[in-house]
Amino acid sequence: MTLFDMKGKVAVITGSTRGIGRAIAERMAEHGAKVVISSRKQDVCDQVAKEVNDKFGKGTAVAIAANISSKENLQNLVDESNKAFGKIDVLVCNAASNPYYGPLAGISDDQFNKILSNNIVANNWLISMVVPQMIERKDGSIIIVSSIGGLKGSTILGAYAISKAADMQLARNLACEYGKHNVRVNCIAPGLIKTDFAKALWDNPDNLKASTARSPLLRIGTPDEIAGAAVFMGSAAGDFMTGQTVVIDGGATIS
Repeated sequence: MTLFDMKGKVAVITGSTRGIGRAIAERMAEHGAKVVISSRKQDVCDQVAKEVNDKFGKGTAVAIAANISSKENLQNLVDESNKAFGKIDVLVCNAASNPYYGPLAGISDDQFNKILSNNIVANNWLISMVVPQMIERKDGSIIIVSSIGGLKGSTILGAYAISKAADMQLARNLACEYGKHNVRVNCIAPGLIKTDFAKALWDNPDNLKASTARSPLLRIGTPDEIAGAAVFMGSAAGDFMTGQTVVIDGGATIS
């Protein structure tokens, strides 16, 4: 057994059919966890779960579709995860929405509300559904994937950046509430990562060059470079850490 061993643990990861969420699911599976693959479309979840099972062994992953904007979908995700694996030890709130890039003066009410609802309220819903069993067992790890957008001002990420700053405070508040039950709540704040979700920020070569020129590592990150922090938080290695935000950004926020 190592500090990063996740054998015997069950992890539910939202938005885990691609990008950062998928990398986290695969690395947790590699370290011995059973994983629940979840995103909006069942067929895509099924395909990713099959690939994880083919790679790490039959029964490692199950696929349970859920739209984070639906409280009923999230409750079904929790219920079906419990049916499949008997418990949830680690919850990774990774799925998020960002339908708008631009100044805050131009965002519609519907877009603003969607971002805040999906990126903050839905996380609190899902955590509230999972945490009772963690409290009962006196053990659990909750991980919220935030963003360095929540640490810096922005002219184009307005509402999204606000929601990601709120996620960091959500983690701090819940860490205080649940610490006495040995349930830990932490955030990961990635910088610019090469995912479909962030494509608007890196697909244009000029934008990418400008963004990476200010970073000490002078490059964009990959989803797999975020996954290790999630394994740390979900395993014994992170047992004494709670309420924190781990920044993984190639140094962008310090330069």
